[in-house]
Amino acid sequence: MTDSNYLREIRQDIRFEAELCGQTFSFLSTWGIFSPREIDEGTELLLKYIEINPTDDCFDLGCGYGPVGLAMAKLAPQGKTLMVDKDFMAVEYSNRNAQLNKLANAQAMLSNGFQHIDPSLRFDVIASNIPAKVGKEMMTILLQDMNKHLKPGGRIYLVTINGLREYMKRNLQEVFGNYSKLKQGKNYTIAYSERR
Repeated sequence: MTDSNYLREIRQDIRFEAELCGQTFSFLSTWGIFSPREIDEGTELLLKYIEINPTDDCFDLGCGYGPVGLAMAKLAPQGKTLMVDKDFMAVEYSNRNAQLNKLANAQAMLSNGFQHIDPSLRFDVIASNIPAKVGKEMMTILLQDMNKHLKPGGRIYLVTINGLREYMKRNLQEVFGNYSKLKQGKNYTIAYSERR
C-alpha cells in the first residue's frame, strides 16, 4: 500500500531553478513531462549555442515545460515567442512558467508540430529539442513546415541525439540547402540551418 503522505508529496508541483543563457529561471513541472526535475543535457547544450536578437520572433517546437522558449523570450524582449507541444500538460506548465518568470511575450499552445499554427505566421528563429522517436514521416513534415514558417534569413537550431546526426545533416541540406554542425557533445549534436 502506497503511503498517503508520499502520494500527496509526489502530486505536488516539482519546483527548481536553472541558469539558462546567463539568466536565472524558476520552473514548475510535474511527473509525466519530459525531464521534470532538471534541465536535460540536450536542452542545456542547445541553449549554449543559440543566438537570439532582441527583436526576434521565436518558435519553440516541442516545448515541454518551456525552458527553450522562455530562454528565447527573455533574450528577445521586443519579439514574441510561441511555444508548442502536443502534450496538454506541457502547454499548461509552459504557460504557468511564462507567468512565473514574468515573460508576457511568451505563450504556449497545443499543436502537433505546426499543424495548428496560423499558416501566415513567420519566425526569425525556430528551436527544438527533437525527440528521437518522432519517426521519419513526422520529421519530414516538421522540416518542411519549419522552412515554410521561417522568415527569409531565419535560423533553425536543433538538438538531436548523436545517432540522428547524419540523418539531420542530409535532410537539412535537402530542405534548406545548408547545414552547420555547431557542436557535437558526448550524446547530442546541435544542428543549424538558415533560410537563404
